Amino acid sequence: MRTMSRQHIPVRAKNIVLIGFMGVGKTTIGKLVAEKLYRDFIDVDAEIEQRYGMAIPEIFAQHGEDYFRKIERNTIIDICNNKQCNIVSLGGGAFKQEAIREVCLESCLVLFLDLSWDRWKERMDLLIENRPVLHNKSVDEVQQIFDERQAIYAEHNARVTTDNLNPEEVADYIVELLKLGWELHQPLS
Repeated sequence: MRTMSRQHIPVRAKNIVLIGFMGVGKTTIGKLVAEKLYRDFIDVDAEIEQRYGMAIPEIFAQHGEDYFRKIERNTIIDICNNKQCNIVSLGGGAFKQEAIREVCLESCLVLFLDLSWDRWKERMDLLIENRPVLHNKSVDEVQQIFDERQAIYAEHNARVTTDNLNPEEVADYIVELLKLGWELHQPLS
């Protein structure tokens, strides 16, 4: 059986993958975009929790980050190769893995939701409990992780700056951006 990533996927049928730092709003915005485009929404972290019957913090605690990254990679590759027309939200660290970047960029449209450090820092207290990567980290250590990940997020099809926008405004912008792209890539008769 050939996987979708080896075939030509029409632009309109490609999964839309949202990347960005944890807490940027990928899930909230992704659900809104999915609703506006009549597509299914897949939150990779929720998909992992469902497939493995454990919350992400439990997986980290019982099996470690390396195990989590392996099942995260397998889950994302499976979604990218076997599903189309979805809005997919990746975990903040997923794009660090080369195999994930490759399959997403090859078979999906990747949108980077960019939020400035100052805006993100305002959300930090709300995020720490459910983000194992942030446990026992100082603000400076978290900023170092934030800064390091900016380089991996640089590989994308479009960047969407979310500072000073609410989730609805970001979702509307993404929908308009996608519709414009689809029109530009419309095959000539």
